[in-house]
Amino acid sequence: MGLALLASVPCAWCADTIAVLPLFNINSAIAPDLDWIGESAAATIHGALNSYGLLALSREDRVEVYRRLGVKAEVLLTRATVMKIGQTLDAGQVVFGDYTVDPAAGSVAGTKPNIRLVVHVMDLRKLKEAQSFEQYGPLDNLSQMEMTLAWQVLHQVAPSSGITEDVFLRDRPAIRVDAMESYVRGLLAANIDQKTKFFQQAARLDDRFSQPNYELGHMLFAKKDYRGAATWLLKVTRADSHYMEASFQLGICRYYDGDYEAAIRLFRMVSEEVPLNEVLNNLAAALSRKNDASAAAGFLKALEGDEGDPDYWFNYGYALWKLGQYSKAADQFRAVLQRSPDDQEATSFLGRSLHGDPYRVGDPRTDGRERIKTLFEDSAYRQLQAELKK
Repeated sequence: MGLALLASVPCAWCADTIAVLPLFNINSAIAPDLDWIGESAAATIHGALNSYGLLALSREDRVEVYRRLGVKAEVLLTRATVMKIGQTLDAGQVVFGDYTVDPAAGSVAGTKPNIRLVVHVMDLRKLKEAQSFEQYGPLDNLSQMEMTLAWQVLHQVAPSSGITEDVFLRDRPAIRVDAMESYVRGLLAANIDQKTKFFQQAARLDDRFSQPNYELGHMLFAKKDYRGAATWLLKVTRADSHYMEASFQLGICRYYDGDYEAAIRLFRMVSEEVPLNEVLNNLAAALSRKNDASAAAGFLKALEGDEGDPDYWFNYGYALWKLGQYSKAADQFRAVLQRSPDDQEATSFLGRSLHGDPYRVGDPRTDGRERIKTLFEDSAYRQLQAELKK
């Protein structure tokens, strides 16, 4: 990923990275079945921050740091431990807190308990705790309470964002609490089969719930089941923090399904928001499949962002060869072989370029040789963006 691309995209409120920790269940002894709520609140806040361009560190990063520091998720964290976790994650701010269950409110048969959620934001740059936020209400209103807390945290860490609470909540419909529980249990599950079961259950319980759709699509995409992945990725909503990645993956699904027009639309939309080299490369590949002459310029732009990747050199050379620019194409294939000497395909196309063998539509030996990128590294992009803003 090239810094030249990064510098061209403004972010008015990008700053330090943010670590979001799961809330602690104060009443775990009397309500262990509600231990999932702490992870749910963390996921909601994390997703909200990421969806507005802030860099909230991934759950995987946090789990790894807990492991390295010997911190147990079910233990109430001291302020010193919170600071240690944040510093280890190289975070500028840490979001943490706890929740309590009001057993009296759920003592009547058929009713659910009330929950009090408390969230703190610690600024590690100033070594002080900022404002705390609190929500109290019935368990059935958990989604609304988490979203309100997410907006309050967003407003605290990015006060200049200009995002109003009404607009924020309007784009995020309330989700059924049983769907939220299934989703979190999917996140915590130990294997793919269990994850799939819980995510499918969450999606079935509430069809407005975007996050399980992303997880299911992402897992099928990793298995290269592109048609299966597309059915779930289509359901990921714009407010979801994974929307751009889902759109990128959906573009690849359409590409492999031969729907190049749809792939072009998706890659172009993503490139306007997150101009990563892999997005520019795939957009050019879809254009190339349509024999659009502008594909060469797109491949060149991706190459300029990362000259170390032999695939970008190959794609640019392939586009030039298709255009009949054999000498320039040969230079690109030589560059591929300098970086990857065993690339037989590059060797073959170098020979074609040197001999001036023309491109023939439909020739199975030479048609459709564009190389697609499947990794979408927007977290690294946002981190670099945040660093440039410091």
